[in-house]
Amino acid sequence: MDSGQAQRIVECVPNFSEGRRSQVVAEIVAAITSVQGVKLLDFSSDASHNRSVVTFVGTPEDVEAAAFAGIERARDLIDMEQHHGEHPRLGATDVVPFVPIAGVTTEECVEIARRLGRRVGEELQIPVYMYEEAAMRPDRRNLADVRRGEYEGLKAAIGTPERAPDYGPAAVHPTAGATVIGARMPLIAFNVNLGTSDVEIAKKIAKAVRGSSGGLANVKALGVMLDDKHVAQVSMNLVNYVKTPVHRVLEMVRREAARYGV
Repeated sequence: MDSGQAQRIVECVPNFSEGRRSQVVAEIVAAITSVQGVKLLDFSSDASHNRSVVTFVGTPEDVEAAAFAGIERARDLIDMEQHHGEHPRLGATDVVPFVPIAGVTTEECVEIARRLGRRVGEELQIPVYMYEEAAMRPDRRNLADVRRGEYEGLKAAIGTPERAPDYGPAAVHPTAGATVIGARMPLIAFNVNLGTSDVEIAKKIAKAVRGSSGGLANVKALGVMLDDKHVAQVSMNLVNYVKTPVHRVLEMVRREAARYGV
């Protein structure tokens, strides 16, 4: 990036459905960072969720190219027919959000997301759904609504008008499944492990906490079981950590957990 000009920086945080084979994750990261000008900020894997999250930044053009490279490599390395994990997912590259950081508007991130979605659908033959600010239908703004039924459910439903993709074929890719692409503001992924193996308690706490069930605004939450750790977890996304800060969310999780003696 040229420091002599005002920097235009976009962040991309793709989630890939692989968290157990480190070599596969490394190859996907290598494909992303092969695009000159892209800076890798972080990547992490979770074996229980069988999922990895990569964070990188760069100019809008470089980030768009790097995201495509990662999606293409994941298509070649991940088989959704063999994938099992605790986290909801639709495809090998499950979700690709673009986040405006500096000198870029949310509207420009929407343009990037839709341009990438069209290219992924046409060139890679992966069905693509647009979400959040880039949603092309109002019922697809919420990621949880788009992912309802997960990969297995989408295979049967993708041919219906309700589940028709925004770009690409009306059939899941034989190995890569489908991909969700969008634009959003920064969010925090916040997971709390509970002192119990009872996943029903985690689900009840998640329902109490999440905004859609009358809990905290700007909080999305699920109760999941981490089989390898034998503990239940409340898995959350905080979509506006300024209005609903982390400490307030944690306090509510603790308060709800205490009701169940955990």
